Amino acid sequence: MSPALEILLVAMLTAAACALPGAFLVLRRMSLVSDAISHAVLPGIVVGFFLTENLQHPLLLVLAGASGLLTVYLIELLEKTGRLREDTAIGLVFPALFSVGVLLIARFAGQVHLDTDAVLLGELAFVPFDRLIWRGIDLGPRALWTMAGLLLINALLIRLLYKELVLATFDAASAAVLGFRPVLLHYLLMGLVAVTVVAAFHAVGAILVIALMIGPPAAALLLARRMPTYLLGSLLFGVLSAVPGYGMARLLDVSIAGSMATMVGVLFCLVWLLAPETGLLARWRRHRRQQRDFALDLLLIHLLHHEHRPEATAERHRATLPLHLNWTDEKFARILEEGRRRGWLRLEGRMVHLTEAGRRHARKRMEALAPAPHTT
Repeated sequence: MSPALEILLVAMLTAAACALPGAFLVLRRMSLVSDAISHAVLPGIVVGFFLTENLQHPLLLVLAGASGLLTVYLIELLEKTGRLREDTAIGLVFPALFSVGVLLIARFAGQVHLDTDAVLLGELAFVPFDRLIWRGIDLGPRALWTMAGLLLINALLIRLLYKELVLATFDAASAAVLGFRPVLLHYLLMGLVAVTVVAAFHAVGAILVIALMIGPPAAALLLARRMPTYLLGSLLFGVLSAVPGYGMARLLDVSIAGSMATMVGVLFCLVWLLAPETGLLARWRRHRRQQRDFALDLLLIHLLHHEHRPEATAERHRATLPLHLNWTDEKFARILEEGRRRGWLRLEGRMVHLTEAGRRHARKRMEALAPAPHTT
């Protein structure tokens, strides 16, 4: 297997592994928690290294996960005081814990290869050099097996607890009544987030982990209307961010993790712009359509009000109608053409008349706009 393919596979597995717990974070409006955990696990990593003197030891993962859970607990503890909001609590907790980790490194590991840049940035280009050797057989990059195992664990846990997690996410009170223990589910999810973040550190770094955990689910949320579709879309958008990101990194000879994080943002912006129902373009078209429909209703009601008044020919004349409605000639021409296309208006010489269908529509709109009668 070529190094390029190994790097790409690790990136795709990391994107998929991060998207699954990230989807629930986005739904719970806890996206910033992933950023907090990604920094606050540093003390756990440092303490684990002090105990094992091995950056690959599983104890680092356990202690870093515990540090992540401690972060969530402290954030919620501050939030429950009622005096601080969640964003404020996050801003207090994770810099404090991250600073503890930095101080521990500076004080006790100044001569050891364990620095904040390595923890935060990561480098996918180094993935092929860290091999997993078993009985003399090269099984491929260690990160490939780590992320594949993590993806399998995340997928199995979410599959086994799917109904419980969904119910606790959307209606924690009902979950508690049914005996699902939403608090336990919450900390299980946070533990999953912490383990995912830490496991991906060595391969891609915290910056890309945060981008992959939040960006793809956020993009999928703009399109999906059902939970399975949302989870599948999160996985798909994560993989779609990794592949072109790696291609851009090779083309421009820049950071792979930075390119992939950039592609996450680009993909989200494209979805935000082009989503069929919630995208900016769709909303702009809907707004224009609403403006056009309102203007057409105004014209129909105006004609209905004046159609049986022989002295009000100017109110129905094509040349003077724009003046009475305070419209430009261009706007009047567009609305008139739209009314004719729908079969609501017809022209007789220079006079504008309602068709029977247009007359019925105008009456319906007037009835809808009329105030409801007062009852005593």
